[in-house]
Amino acid sequence: MMLTTQDDKARLLIRPLEPADLAGVVALSVRVYGSGYSQDMVRGQLGHFPEGQFVAEYDGTIVGHCATFRIDEATAMAPHTWREITAGGYAARHDPHGDWLYGMEVCVHPDYRGLRIGRRLYDLRKKLCQSLQLKGIVFVGRLPGLKRKLRQHGSVEAYVAAVESAQVRDATLSFQLRNGFVAQGVMRDYLPSDADSMGHGVRLIWRNPKRSENAVVRLQQERGALPDRVRVATVQYQQRRIADFAEFAQQVEYFVDIAADYRSDFVVFPELFTLQLLSVANAPLSPADSLRTLTQYTEQFRELLKRLAVAYNINIIGGSHPTYVEDGDIHNVCYVALRDGSLHTQEKLHPTPNERHWWKIAGGERAAAILTDCGPIGVMICYDSEFPELARHLIDQGALLLFVPFCTDIRQGYLRVRYCCQARAVENQCYVITSGNVGNLPGVNNFDIQYAQSGIFTPCDFPFPPDGIAALCTENTEQVAFADLRLDTLVEFRANGTVLNLKDRRHDLYQTTWAVKDNHE
Repeated sequence: MMLTTQDDKARLLIRPLEPADLAGVVALSVRVYGSGYSQDMVRGQLGHFPEGQFVAEYDGTIVGHCATFRIDEATAMAPHTWREITAGGYAARHDPHGDWLYGMEVCVHPDYRGLRIGRRLYDLRKKLCQSLQLKGIVFVGRLPGLKRKLRQHGSVEAYVAAVESAQVRDATLSFQLRNGFVAQGVMRDYLPSDADSMGHGVRLIWRNPKRSENAVVRLQQERGALPDRVRVATVQYQQRRIADFAEFAQQVEYFVDIAADYRSDFVVFPELFTLQLLSVANAPLSPADSLRTLTQYTEQFRELLKRLAVAYNINIIGGSHPTYVEDGDIHNVCYVALRDGSLHTQEKLHPTPNERHWWKIAGGERAAAILTDCGPIGVMICYDSEFPELARHLIDQGALLLFVPFCTDIRQGYLRVRYCCQARAVENQCYVITSGNVGNLPGVNNFDIQYAQSGIFTPCDFPFPPDGIAALCTENTEQVAFADLRLDTLVEFRANGTVLNLKDRRHDLYQTTWAVKDNHE
């Protein structure tokens, strides 16, 4: 038999405000401020925005109160007083379409301030902001230490700066800063009745970490078009002789089918895996002639990728394929076929010395993120991954995932690509997916041996694998590796990670400017 006692009941509850709590909230405000809210004011707050009002109850007594409403950005960021913005405490300026959550009140009974009730109420407010997908929380915080220390610092702004740099502790502002809020300027005469703050306050901002700061990503979030999770598949492709293009297409379709069976959103193939088509003729050719021969398959290859992407409902990163461009040069081009039937291209910008010398491949001049149904992505072909500026350019355009088809002959070359890809994942706070060739094709110039260990890499921080590896193929073995990558976690991590590589860049010291060529940019 189980006995129950009074101790089985929760003593502290943080819960939504209810009509029966009105008298308790009024009594709390009088206890905290001396003169407080009326029941009509609290009833107004509850009536305008019930989901934004909370209380803390301890053993049946209201000991904490939190009041919020929604407001548009222009109003929230303009100069105002507490009475103006809150409509005299009634929250009558609540805008159901407002994109910011305005904090008009958090108060805690002084006898219960050791229970972290204030932090609990702020955490609940943050959860509400995230659930409503708002831009963030804004409010004006008190400065209870200002009156005593104004003469020492000379101005309100200097006092706030001293608190921000931890030279001075302010009972309220220091707590807000520790809680993740950022000071955004002094609001003079905000609440004249606040004698300790001399009527002034400081505007404080907390941005929703689940709402991307990148405009491209944020637009997809607002449209509900950015999934929480994407599944990616990387194909470590075995090179083998084939009889014709149909046999090549059959092998490609096999791997697309496998990836689709596992409900992958993306499948990526290696760089230059179409060199397998040179085994059809099986004729001795110079490296340059080999590439020119391969360009004959360009249109068939493009159509194959488009057909498979639609038929199998999957986005295909088609490795790369040598292609003639308008000026007569051959470029190493990655074709990206999306499951809506569209086809996108990304040229390799940095041909290796061997590619330039033996294969006469020229580099492209543009790197553009590709908007997919799973968010913006970028492609860097092999050697491109070893140039940090390219990855950063794609990330600045909104890319969340970077795909790197590669082709390396020996382990040293492979490790250069791998280590650089892992560095790109860390420094850009993104996912990087690599795909390489294995096996060999005797008689195909510059493609006689291959070394690869394809992988799916993440940043190194608490939400991700400690070693930054989501999946890794066995070396030099034909294989498909899968991983589920959470985009919502990535967006939040960019705002709240242990380190903030994207936010902490010193734009005041350095920046990269991309040249505009042929009106491509």
